[in-house]
Amino acid sequence: MKNLYIAFSFVIASSTITAQNASTKKADKLYSRYEYVTAAEEYLKLVDQGKSDDYVYKRLADTYFNMFNTTEAARWYAKATEKPQDAETYYRYAQMLKSNGKYEESNKQMQKFAALAPNDQRAIAFKKDPNYIPKLLDKKKYDVKSLFTSARTGSSKEYGWNKEPFLDIYKADYNIDGTITNANTVSELNSKYHDGPLTISTDGTTVYFSSDSFKEASFEKDKKNKLKLSRNNLFVSTKDNGKWGKIISLPFNSSEYSTSNPSLSRDGKTLYFSSDMPGSIGGVDIWKVAVNADGSFGKPENLGSKVNSEGNESFPFIADDNNTLYFASSGKQGMGGLDVFQIDLSKGEEAVNLGTPVNTEKDDFGFTFNKLKNLGFFASNRNGNDDIFGATPICGVEVFTKVTNAKTGEVLANASVSIVDEKRNVIATKTTNEKGEVSYDVECEKSYSIQASKDGFEGSSFGVAKTKGGQVKVDAALQPIESIITDTEIVLNPIYFEYNKSNITQEGAFELDKLVQVMKSNDKLVILAKSHTDNRGSDAYNLSLSDRRAKATVQYVISKGIAKDRISGKGMGEIEPKVDCKEACTEEQHAQNRRSEFLIVK
Repeated sequence: MKNLYIAFSFVIASSTITAQNASTKKADKLYSRYEYVTAAEEYLKLVDQGKSDDYVYKRLADTYFNMFNTTEAARWYAKATEKPQDAETYYRYAQMLKSNGKYEESNKQMQKFAALAPNDQRAIAFKKDPNYIPKLLDKKKYDVKSLFTSARTGSSKEYGWNKEPFLDIYKADYNIDGTITNANTVSELNSKYHDGPLTISTDGTTVYFSSDSFKEASFEKDKKNKLKLSRNNLFVSTKDNGKWGKIISLPFNSSEYSTSNPSLSRDGKTLYFSSDMPGSIGGVDIWKVAVNADGSFGKPENLGSKVNSEGNESFPFIADDNNTLYFASSGKQGMGGLDVFQIDLSKGEEAVNLGTPVNTEKDDFGFTFNKLKNLGFFASNRNGNDDIFGATPICGVEVFTKVTNAKTGEVLANASVSIVDEKRNVIATKTTNEKGEVSYDVECEKSYSIQASKDGFEGSSFGVAKTKGGQVKVDAALQPIESIITDTEIVLNPIYFEYNKSNITQEGAFELDKLVQVMKSNDKLVILAKSHTDNRGSDAYNLSLSDRRAKATVQYVISKGIAKDRISGKGMGEIEPKVDCKEACTEEQHAQNRRSEFLIVK
């Protein structure tokens, strides 16, 4: 059995009071004291008495936001935003909707946020990829199971924020069958306030942990509200005769900001932590500080925008390789609430969301990984409490693709390469390097395809068969663009539309981009796009549907820079079948009739 030290803690930024009046005085005072449960009760009384306005609605929403009651927060943000609000309110509303699985509605609020704060990195990321959720839903890297359920009992004192007991540090046994037993508090580290999380040195003799600054009698006095405000601080202790000894406050703690959630590198030379200290990009950022051989510390360094955002980043964990960092973020693109991300600090790449099932629409955080046991642990409130889950990596495959000119064998740099799943969802798109190469990590025992394209070449798809792991090499040889032109038409693969819809899909755009390239290379070409349906449905309905699809096709091509007088569209319905099979058509024959043609007018 292996000892497992656990604790729960997180930081949520509260919003600023913008207006108040005599009727809201009692509720506002409770809100300012972070007693959100009773504050909500008082604001609700005002609603019942008919004394509510957009200020009360927003305060109610922010109160529930701070308690992560996503349903009630979304309900009151909806009321508050009936009148114009600040950008952050729309962002919070979007996050609460997303946390309830209402992704389309969340996107609408994110559009309002992005319009008000166009330079915010969260807005920039959203505008770049607003429909990223399907990629995360399909991005299963771990199998997850519940290990330990916390009812947060045992503390005699409640935290006014959410009426939950204060947090303590526990020590438990992790058994060979994956269960956790014998959970007991670590009395020499715990106080009567919040304690944890913690990190322990490789030799097990030094512990760094978070605790309230009340431990050091450090706090701010709010005389108006008769309140003492503490901060999260970092402390260190070493073992003395098998017991944790004197607890020492770290020198960069302050009463002006919080420091929490420590993670010590395996070599013991770098301590990672979260803080809202000056120099932070968002509310709470992830920082690092050098731990010198004599026990002193260097100057804290912010990890920068690859890790941190204008939102909150916390719960860092540095892996055994001293390069891979796991952390939780509410500011980067996620499923909702806090999501777990991974980044290789040595490569300067963007942080990657771990996807489902590690991440959900709720708060998922505190991810750690034991390389020797090939097992991760993390916390999540997906079931209502902050429970502990185990995460076992799923077998992976590297799809290595090299894009070349099919005629000359020349490698094609800056080609666009997408990997597509069995349901034709584009998982990700990258650009080839100077060697014409790109790679993707995908799951074992699943089929994929590679879509490769480059200006001047015919885009094409290449199958990736199921495999049990390792590397799969794909030679994506592209034909020069002239190979799809005949005397009478431009030949493309079928342009797929979703059932009963006329909008251009990702796969349809992939094919139409070939037509765009042909027309850009041959500026005299004039094209007629004819859209056909199969014979299912009424004549009038099929004619209308095919006409809408033809017009959507034309609009897409024009949007790519082709003059509108060079392409026109016409819906043909079912009147010109490719296979005249009438009532006895097979599915294959229906598919052949359901087509688009691109005729050369001149």
